[in-house]
Amino acid sequence: MAAKPRIAGIEELYKDDALAYQKKRYRDAVEAYKEYFSADGENIRIFSSPGRTEVGGNHTDHNGGKVLAASVDLDTIAVVEPTDEPFAVIKSEGYEENRISIDELGIVESEKNTPTALLRGVSAGFKQRGFTIGGFRAYTVSNVVRGSGLSASAAFEVLIGTIYSYLFNDGKIDPIKVAQISQYAENEYYGKPSGLMDQMASSVGGFVSIDFKDMDSPIIDHVNVDFDSFGHALCIIDTKGDPDDINEEYMAIRDEMKEIAEYFSVENLRRICKHDIILNMNLLRDRFGDRAVLRAIHFFEENKRVDKLVNALRRNDFQAFLDSINESGNSSYKYLQNVYSSKDIMHQGLSIGLNIAEYALGRKGASRVHGAGFAGTIQAFVPFELLKEFKMELEKVFGNGSCHVLKIRPVGGCEVTLESIKE
Repeated sequence: MAAKPRIAGIEELYKDDALAYQKKRYRDAVEAYKEYFSADGENIRIFSSPGRTEVGGNHTDHNGGKVLAASVDLDTIAVVEPTDEPFAVIKSEGYEENRISIDELGIVESEKNTPTALLRGVSAGFKQRGFTIGGFRAYTVSNVVRGSGLSASAAFEVLIGTIYSYLFNDGKIDPIKVAQISQYAENEYYGKPSGLMDQMASSVGGFVSIDFKDMDSPIIDHVNVDFDSFGHALCIIDTKGDPDDINEEYMAIRDEMKEIAEYFSVENLRRICKHDIILNMNLLRDRFGDRAVLRAIHFFEENKRVDKLVNALRRNDFQAFLDSINESGNSSYKYLQNVYSSKDIMHQGLSIGLNIAEYALGRKGASRVHGAGFAGTIQAFVPFELLKEFKMELEKVFGNGSCHVLKIRPVGGCEVTLESIKE
């Protein structure tokens, strides 16, 4: 069944206190588009794709596990017009233009780790699956902080997929398909071995639990809650690590988990259970080392925690939710071991950040490593009454603007009505 097109008014994407700023941001992007492309903009359309936060399921998606994620109110927006020429052209604010021929969609090794690779990869993914693509030009503006664990790359990929869906396929391509194509572009064209969670959360929107037991047909379940009613702010703290130097560490987690799975002649850890690990503990330790075994144990316990998190939200038991967040952080630190690089033990910004967050929160709220880990960010759920002090304590160490206070966005990748951005 074809997806129903999601055309949103701007008031559906942002809270009331941000509407005036967002409308001006969109109008400024329209003017920048007209100036850069020397166009009158008669046929422009506007699209938005959000960043995401991982709430539970740290490093489970690539092994067929479960995650809880949510889209946030930081996003990448695009002012777009279709063209008659066979080129997809994207000019992002502050960056050089990305341009590809939609007739030349093979992998280009020299493009890897560039936005052009993502543009070419998403285009190729759409064409390979039999969807229509065409020429377009776009001007994009993003406030998804790079290196923040909010997945600016997924927002960019999903944005391209959303543009293709709406410009050339009547907006009827399922958001899950858009996410899968986006992951394909990141894995094969960009060269980053990401799981599917980032793209799925950005494309689908809101709080979503995702079960990746069948990677080709993941089970998506919306978790409808009024997060603001819980009296806590969602904070993402940038600890100023180097997010460009973690691919090897990231791949080691995925590969070690899969080595354990292959010992049991299955494709991923979801096909076995923790009891299999316990029964074969000494053999696994001898063959793969203790770290791989610990990471496998984390996987099974983290999968259970995702269910606990979802159930806690649905019954409005926020303390149980916070307890599970803290448990996730504890497991990530001790068993998954993705808080600092074993190759650079002198730099442990995430550990410092977690210590300060714990001090600032006292026995309230919760904090954990966010996303891939190693060099990036921590996540904290902070009671409103502690927010000012919490932010001050973290920014003393990591600098002004390092603590981002976010809102949960209910809508994923979508088209935004032109009428709604007017003054």
